[in-house]
Amino acid sequence: MSAGVSDAVGAHVAAMRWEALPAATVQAAKWVLLDAAGVMLGASGLCAEPRAFIELARAMGPGPCTVVGTAVRAGVPMAALANGALAHALDFEDAFDLAPGHPNASLVPALIALAQAGRPVDGRRFLTALAVGGDLSCRMGLALRRPMEAGNWYPPPMLAAYGATAGAASLLGLDARQVRDALSITLCQATMPGEIKYSAGTVLRAVREAFPAQAAVQSALLARAGVAGFEQPLEGRAGFYALYAGGEFVPGDLTDALGRRFWIDQLTFKPWPSCRGTHPFIELALDLRARHAIDPAAITRIEIDHDDVQTMLVEPSARKRAPRVAIDAKFSIPFTVALALARGGVGLDDFDAAALADPRVLALAAKVTCRQAPRAGWQRGSGGAMRILWADGAVVEAEVDNALGCPARPLGEAALVAKFLACAGRAQVPRGEALAEAILALETCADVGALFA
Repeated sequence: MSAGVSDAVGAHVAAMRWEALPAATVQAAKWVLLDAAGVMLGASGLCAEPRAFIELARAMGPGPCTVVGTAVRAGVPMAALANGALAHALDFEDAFDLAPGHPNASLVPALIALAQAGRPVDGRRFLTALAVGGDLSCRMGLALRRPMEAGNWYPPPMLAAYGATAGAASLLGLDARQVRDALSITLCQATMPGEIKYSAGTVLRAVREAFPAQAAVQSALLARAGVAGFEQPLEGRAGFYALYAGGEFVPGDLTDALGRRFWIDQLTFKPWPSCRGTHPFIELALDLRARHAIDPAAITRIEIDHDDVQTMLVEPSARKRAPRVAIDAKFSIPFTVALALARGGVGLDDFDAAALADPRVLALAAKVTCRQAPRAGWQRGSGGAMRILWADGAVVEAEVDNALGCPARPLGEAALVAKFLACAGRAQVPRGEALAEAILALETCADVGALFA
């Protein structure tokens, strides 16, 4: 164990200033906010799963914060809870392929709530907090040397909680000790059992970011109020890495080049609203369908090669071929491949009740067979191969090392704006180009909270 990791993180978060952010990181932070805001707005109008969280926020009484995409006013922790429930409901938020996770799905909901809680927060301060928090979440995952899944944990929202806490601490201007205290308080709150992957009817997977977003806000506010935490919440003998990874982590992956290298520069932005692990197969299905004029009715078999990360997207096979709820469909390679082949796309309207019961889609999903057979060169969790067979014996096949949207094959700003507008126009309270333009010029904004009011 290395002493001082938590202290180094705390000092970095407390000291980081706008002037030190690289230009590429500033650009990445704007894209993160644009993408996350659009996805949350879209979920407010399209998704049933967050509604109970929004209604709970309403019932707890009015406050200074607006739940994104709605007219509901709530207190800060409850707004963070409801915002977080929106952030993953469409499964359309950014991802970090190098240590599979979603570093901003808790962070952005927490920061928007805090930005509406007191004196105006300007764009530079907001972007700094976003860069600091997103980077730490990525680093938390990169430092792991034993998979958290080995202990039956579900890591993405757990890792995101610490980044969200760091971002909240930065936004509130906490000192180094208070940052460490805030991370300690999050350690007392943030968990996610692997059971979330195994229950066919649960919607908790859709709203999972509600809990770490609320925890981050509460942790930062309690630390600011003087609640003392632990000396070593991350590296201690019963700290984060000991509890969730058997102490198997590399401290340098957490602390090297802190404040000089920001991993949010290496994010993936999703072109399709489903789990990142399904994307190589959606891309292959759409490409093969277009290039070979495939008639879905003539397909006899669809063979998928995937890696260990993607196994959760194909098992159990009966459930993945006919998912009962939208979020499970978004975590299914057979279903999303069938959508792509049957409908020629995988979009915001392709996971409703009609899609889940579409006989064309279900018939194709039943023809998908999967095996774990990773190949050299694939990015873990976002590469794959596919073979499509016809009744007359014809076969087409293809593979992709890393699906569209990754840093090597980025969507670009124009595509991100189009995605934002498609999502934001479906909000309970629709938004449009003015908000997108404001986000892309956020360093000039005097009051970020007001943008979302």
